[in-house]
Amino acid sequence: MWKLALRNVLRHKARTGMTLLAIIAGVVGLILSGGFVHDIFTQLGEALIHSQSGHIQLSRTGYFEHGARSPEKYLIARPEPIRKDIAAIPGVDDVMGRIYFAGLLNNGRSDLPIVGEGVEASHEARLGSGMVITAGRKLEDKDKNGMMVGYGLAHALKLKPGDWATLVMNTADGALNSLDLQVVGIFQTFSKDYDARAVRIPLTSAQNLLATQGVNTLVVSLKHTRDTAPITSVLSRKFAGAGLEAKTWLELNDFYAKTVKMYDVQFGVLRIIILLMVLLSVINSVNMSIYERVGEFGTMMALGNRSSKVFALIITENTIIGLAGATIGVVLGIALALIISAIGIPMPPPPNADLSYTAHIRVVPSVVAGAFAVGLIATFIAAFLPAARVHRIPVVEALRQNV
Repeated sequence: MWKLALRNVLRHKARTGMTLLAIIAGVVGLILSGGFVHDIFTQLGEALIHSQSGHIQLSRTGYFEHGARSPEKYLIARPEPIRKDIAAIPGVDDVMGRIYFAGLLNNGRSDLPIVGEGVEASHEARLGSGMVITAGRKLEDKDKNGMMVGYGLAHALKLKPGDWATLVMNTADGALNSLDLQVVGIFQTFSKDYDARAVRIPLTSAQNLLATQGVNTLVVSLKHTRDTAPITSVLSRKFAGAGLEAKTWLELNDFYAKTVKMYDVQFGVLRIIILLMVLLSVINSVNMSIYERVGEFGTMMALGNRSSKVFALIITENTIIGLAGATIGVVLGIALALIISAIGIPMPPPPNADLSYTAHIRVVPSVVAGAFAVGLIATFIAAFLPAARVHRIPVVEALRQNV
């Protein structure tokens, strides 16, 4: 059966070529579009991780829900022992403390409300590979009175590296405190809203302003992003009794989750459209081929072959075409993905961002397998109905096609 089917496929070169072209185009389209969408997910996720949230954040229970307005009520009083325990977990690259505060930043002429972070400069420099310094430099451990400001905030207050500004805030006890700080750098992240109000100062300076030695969160940086879920589970079990909770970067970045959901729906619709296009193209080619060969099938049945064997022959022929088309499509799709990725695709800034980036086509095993399956299944489905019609046609009527 397979030998006969292969000979028939090779005998009708033009029709086989048309069918193969439709399958290959569909498979290649799915691989390229799927790889492009996955690259968007990956690059956006890594940008958020390495500019803002880190992979995991550990804080007092309730801080993420209620601590934004009163971060001083959710302080980890003794963070060092906890930091050492986390750093000992396999897969953890670094652990750093942060303290959050709100206040006013005054440039001597006007002031703006800000959301500030006290950070450990050397640790944050390692994590912050996704943060772009547009002017000046990153904060360093030696900058006791230094600060970094977001691009939007610097533009609003007309600040540049070297300028001094006054930071005013309330301590945990409600007292007013202030500190003169010098701008050492201006940064941009993937979040325009964050850049419009963010200030980063040394952790020790923030603790002195707030009159505390605690931190709000311990930010965990991992060696591999794929380890986020298992290490978060380890942290949740380890510190549940201590009144601490761990949140992943996915939970901390609601914008990312909504973006992924939107693109998943779009890619699902695209997959359905490509499947329909392949189906229609293949159905057209298969129908033409089968109805032109009705007399041939009638001769086979007149010589004693059952109609079920003719049905099986048609399905086998198209299975061979589907396997060949899907395989060639996968090879061609991967080759094109690698070539396009080597060149890069310049992309404009995404919504709510000012930073452009270079996109690539990622070769994702699940997308490649799905594209292969779509090509094969579409060909099988396209052949089923014409084969069923031939299966039901009377031998005499089929033989008339030879006249």
